[in-house]
Amino acid sequence: MADRPIIIKKKRSHEGHHGGAWKVAYADFVTAMMALFIVLWLLNSSKQVQEAVGGYFKDPSGTSKKVGSSMHGSGENFFVRKEDMSKIKDELQKKIRQINNFEKFSKQVEMTITSEGLRIELLEEANGTFFDLGDATPSPSGKELLTALAQEIGKLPNRVSIEGHTDSKPYQGKTEYSNWELSTDRANAARRIMQEAGLSANQVEQVRGFADQHLRNQGDPMDPANRRISLIVQYLDAQKTEDPDDTEQANTGNGANKGGEGK
Repeated sequence: MADRPIIIKKKRSHEGHHGGAWKVAYADFVTAMMALFIVLWLLNSSKQVQEAVGGYFKDPSGTSKKVGSSMHGSGENFFVRKEDMSKIKDELQKKIRQINNFEKFSKQVEMTITSEGLRIELLEEANGTFFDLGDATPSPSGKELLTALAQEIGKLPNRVSIEGHTDSKPYQGKTEYSNWELSTDRANAARRIMQEAGLSANQVEQVRGFADQHLRNQGDPMDPANRRISLIVQYLDAQKTEDPDDTEQANTGNGANKGGEGK
């Protein structure tokens, strides 16, 4: 009798039938969802954030032009180019044009891009525009203008310096009070109004009074335009430049005469 063949049946378990392929598919799905959420986030983010993300792919190291707000700010880091200062200037000009009766003192406001940053000059007329003659209290027009400027500058990460200047007319007010005190008090009054209107405390880098030591019109120390408040929206540290050929220089200078502004 012939030997019957022995048939051995092996049962195969379904465990591991698909291997690890599902993990790869799941990882691809999660990656796609993450990319989708990033795109949706970018679509609803500010223009500065969008430029920051775009700037990363242009400069992954981020060492040349990367700047950002401090931890006390909005937390948004973004790239600011030097030419963006012109955009800031345009936005500020649009804002202040909305002020009531702005046309009456439009010629008393000048904005120039300098090696320091954006310099905003509030120039006085003979009888006073933003401050009454010999007084450190801003006029209603001065308050309204400083408020409008603060509302826009407060949105920026840039630091600001505030300067007070006078002409060379001797001060004829309180005793033991000179143009040094007057110019400093005016700059400090401007600071208080701007901080109440939106300028953050850590944005203010300096508040300075120069009396008549930085005359705008050196040829005429008594020119009312020498009496002014100067706001400097500074370049962020990574953007500071000392190339005078690459900036619009403001018409400022050092005065040789000492004195004060009288009433």
